[in-house]
Amino acid sequence: MNNQSKSPRALSVGAPLALIVVAFLSGCFGGATKPQPAELQPVTALASARQSWNSRIGKVDFPLEVSVSGDSVAVASSEGTVALLEAKTGRDLWRVALNTPIAAGVGSDGKVVAVVTKANEVIALQDGRELWRQKLSAQAFTAPFVAGARVFVLAADRSVNAFDGQTGRKLWVQQRPSEPLVLRQSGVMLAVGDTLVVGLSGRLAGLNPANGSIRWETPIASPRGINDVERLVDLVGRVSREGDNVCVRAFQATIGCVNAASGNLLWTKPANGVQGIHGDDRLLFGTETDGTVIAWRRADGEKVWSTDRLRYRSLTAPLVAGRSVVVGDFTGFIHLLSRDDGTLLNRLPTDGSAIVASPVLAGNTLIAVTHNGGVYGFQPE
Repeated sequence: MNNQSKSPRALSVGAPLALIVVAFLSGCFGGATKPQPAELQPVTALASARQSWNSRIGKVDFPLEVSVSGDSVAVASSEGTVALLEAKTGRDLWRVALNTPIAAGVGSDGKVVAVVTKANEVIALQDGRELWRQKLSAQAFTAPFVAGARVFVLAADRSVNAFDGQTGRKLWVQQRPSEPLVLRQSGVMLAVGDTLVVGLSGRLAGLNPANGSIRWETPIASPRGINDVERLVDLVGRVSREGDNVCVRAFQATIGCVNAASGNLLWTKPANGVQGIHGDDRLLFGTETDGTVIAWRRADGEKVWSTDRLRYRSLTAPLVAGRSVVVGDFTGFIHLLSRDDGTLLNRLPTDGSAIVASPVLAGNTLIAVTHNGGVYGFQPE
């Protein structure tokens, strides 16, 4: 990354300028001197899986989150197509063209599906028709969270907005202090019991979903460095939740776990990754910036194993599925690694373009989406 310094006064947190800064950040992690990705070695399939279906959604150039609810899967494309698919077969339950570019999505509770457009509008849909749309004060890069008949939106200006799921009426907004820079990347928003848990800069915050009041705030990482780019700190999705235990990653800084019932910090450990983490009741898994896949103990964050066989392959956040840890790469492969030691169990091809959303599991179907708009369903044999 180029260490380009920006004057804090020039980086006002006003919404239009903040979005320019976000775009600047999203492009600064590339470069002509990238290390060469690891070559893929032949693999003996120790975990058998087959492609069971394939659908198309259109190109995806935004931080897509594939939303699973029951037997349905919600996906969206950059140009504005939104679809609810049957997870087992991939057939359309419904599909609609919004005819406006999408910046964040998809959130769904299985009935209401919500996205955010590049025009800073939240759009809610149900049964293939638009329910409502509402304007935001700033752009959003995190998929709306739909739960409890409400739609919650985390915007780039650190505001959290709550809307009635059926009418779009704004119920409340919680505005926290903004920073000069934010990531053009999915953040953190989930429900734990009766608490809405949100990532705000380097902190996890527990909100009352009824009125937006803050119940607790817990730091996962603190700003460091001498300029705004170096001091950027943000929590990134996906997250790993087991009961009240929520574990998250702070961008290029740390991983950590919090008791979301009390807000107590359990532990943090240094970690240099840009994608979220996943796990089970025993282990957490993550991909570091250089493509190393690491397993940590959930209880205390101590490293259990790591593998560099996928170094510099621009990996997605991982998914725990059965005995496998599943990650996608920039050439469209889905890699299945052993949860026990990182051994390669299988490799599944798609269309050759990057896997753009972290893989998800819907029932017994593993689902991945590519940059070129392919939606793939795989099932174990």
